[in-house]
Amino acid sequence: MSSGPLYLSKEKLDHFIAEALAEDIGSGDFSSLSVVPKEAYSKAILKIKDDGIIAGLQLAEMIFERFDPGLRIRFFKKDGEKVKFGEVAFEVSGKAQSILSSERLVLNCMQRMSGVATRTNRLQQIISHTKAKLLDTRKTSPNSRIIEKWAVRIGGGQNHRYALYDMIMLKDNHVDFAGGIKNALEATKEYLRINNLDLKIEIETRNIDELKQVLDSGLADSIMVDNFSLENTRLAVELVAGTVPLEASGNVTESTIKAIAETGVDYISVGALTHSYRCLDLSLKAVV
Repeated sequence: MSSGPLYLSKEKLDHFIAEALAEDIGSGDFSSLSVVPKEAYSKAILKIKDDGIIAGLQLAEMIFERFDPGLRIRFFKKDGEKVKFGEVAFEVSGKAQSILSSERLVLNCMQRMSGVATRTNRLQQIISHTKAKLLDTRKTSPNSRIIEKWAVRIGGGQNHRYALYDMIMLKDNHVDFAGGIKNALEATKEYLRINNLDLKIEIETRNIDELKQVLDSGLADSIMVDNFSLENTRLAVELVAGTVPLEASGNVTESTIKAIAETGVDYISVGALTHSYRCLDLSLKAVV
């Protein structure tokens, strides 16, 4: 995990796994405890029942290891690999009780991560002929952001800011509450100076006039054009002229993303990557 982003630390993943296991198992998996002998040994395979991008295999290994270090996993696929219906992703072996108690968390995580990765990969492929990069947003499931943003990376997209603390993002409400573009940017710069914070500033613009105000200020590190028409997005690209990164957002779908990317923007953020994906169908089946 050391080569990845800061949010993917072992400490944070261990915390996520511990909380998720506690939520699911609580005082005990009495279904398994009541019918499966304590020392019974078994094997199970993860069957793929959809076409898509597999994600969460590394996390699955961590979950099994956390629940029972005696479980052993043998992989047949890698995170980010294309998979097809009928294939097998891995085999896990060890105490049958342990496999049964941890299987649902593994499936819940992998089905969702694979769904996010599949949708991300599909959109990234549509814009691969352009310079535009696909970004996620903070529109994630509460307490599951760590795995959803990880899945975006596995699928070929890029993570935007992880949370409110690692980047300044001035949205429309910030601008309106601050009294306008100039006030919002100047107040932000002063706040960062006073508090000795080194954070990038991105600001959302709703029209060409606001975009020009941002450019005139020279205070933003990047600019978002939100729900701009294609014509105005192309004009924005011309006005910015590469001085700062330009991000398009709003009303981005599979049918619109290609045209948006071809305007010349640097980034396209898509909330649907993590709030409107379809889980990949996976199942863990005992080998008997």
